[in-house]
Amino acid sequence: MELTLHDYWRSSSAYRVRIALNLKGVDYRGVEVDLLGNEQLGEAYAAVNPQKLVPALEVDGQVISQSLAIIDWLDSQFPVPRLIPTDPLERARVLAQAQVIVSDTQPVQNLRVLKHLRRQFGADDAAIDQWVQHWIGEGLTALEVQAPDEGFFGGEAPNLVDVVLVPQFVNARRYKLDLAPFPRLVRDRAGHAGARRRGTGEA
Repeated sequence: MELTLHDYWRSSSAYRVRIALNLKGVDYRGVEVDLLGNEQLGEAYAAVNPQKLVPALEVDGQVISQSLAIIDWLDSQFPVPRLIPTDPLERARVLAQAQVIVSDTQPVQNLRVLKHLRRQFGADDAAIDQWVQHWIGEGLTALEVQAPDEGFFGGEAPNLVDVVLVPQFVNARRYKLDLAPFPRLVRDRAGHAGARRRGTGEA
């Protein structure tokens, strides 16, 4: 099976897929899509992913888009370690927690939204920083009260919630969000490794 991941190093969505691939020890080829250079808008990448977003995972020529769909497929093909529980209630709980970041927090602070804020509403750097801080803070506040007293959301090993949290902490630090209100979330995720690309391709 040949896997090719189309991603961008600063994309939170692509970042979480790289973490999942690395936790599972899956080899893949990485292809960089330069979002700052608008490479995702070109015809070549649109042929891979018509939504013109990263990530996109090619599996023997077939394409899976959207990070949670990719991770769900990875869980079915490479079930160790499992990131999404198989028990229906546990699965629903984990997916709901992950969606706090994936659906409600990350989309409003991705590159195309921030570009639109600048272009359409004249937002400057300070306004952008406040926007991002606000929405990351909202998401982390919701998950802080659900975080376990010890260990990961997945117990002794990370699960999907931990995977999606790591890129958000990268963004939180990038935009200088005060993390003091989130001690349980910070505790086991501050220095998480696993985002470095395995296999061949660009770094």
